[in-house]
Amino acid sequence: MVRSDSDSSNMSEKRPSDHQRIPESFRDRVPKQIVSLDVFSMIVKEYERVIIFRLGRILQGGAKGPGLFFILPCTDTMIKVDMRTISFDIPPQEVLTKDSVTISVDGVVYYRVQNATLAVANITNADSATRLLAQTTLRNALGTKNLTMASAVHCMLPILLLTYVSEAGYWKRRFLLSFQSTLDDATDDWGIKVERVEIKDVKLPVQLQRAMAAEAEAAREARAKVIAAEGEMNASRALKEASMVITESPAALQLRYLQTLTTIAAEKNSTIVFPLPIDMLQGLMGSKH
Repeated sequence: MVRSDSDSSNMSEKRPSDHQRIPESFRDRVPKQIVSLDVFSMIVKEYERVIIFRLGRILQGGAKGPGLFFILPCTDTMIKVDMRTISFDIPPQEVLTKDSVTISVDGVVYYRVQNATLAVANITNADSATRLLAQTTLRNALGTKNLTMASAVHCMLPILLLTYVSEAGYWKRRFLLSFQSTLDDATDDWGIKVERVEIKDVKLPVQLQRAMAAEAEAAREARAKVIAAEGEMNASRALKEASMVITESPAALQLRYLQTLTTIAAEKNSTIVFPLPIDMLQGLMGSKH
């Protein structure tokens, strides 16, 4: 059977193209499914945790992560929380000490989120709240100290303010531990763990610095005189004991005489004057009488 050219042209017009062979519903469904996988999934890093709210409630189990998680875009919302240690500077705070001296103090705080669920559910902005609380806690803590203790916190002029340097270090450690404990207890309900606090600088008025420097100089001179007096007292005691030994033993006096000659010879002088022995002097004095 021979087909005419007109029949073949009609068949080519009725034959659907490759694009038309794919059902339209399937063609539209494939890209949407691929896009939905990107929208419904999320990757949580090792140092992160994610809080997922479903219809306003936190999913059972609390914070999720790390790993791959799937969410429902219509009902779920998520909040990521960084669990790494964060540091921030406490800006200079004007503090009135217990003895009515105004000082300027600044410091640094290190903290991390210990409980991501509490950090999201119990407070709006845990970082901002921790910064503000650190400022007020520092002012309140130093406001109960006098200038001596406040300066010892930064080890300023410890020799003047305290008797021993170790005592200044003791007060510094005690204050920092108290400051850290107070701040940590206050942020515990927010899921925040305060790891460390440090005082960077304590600034005093210029006139007060000059007065403290003069007082420090006077204190050093007084201690030097006390040490010199103690040395002279110990030396006099030793000389007294030595004279008693020499008096009781004439041989000890001769030994001391020989030691003196050795010392004179060690000075490498061209002329050496030898003193006469005491027994010879006593003989001469006796002959005169």
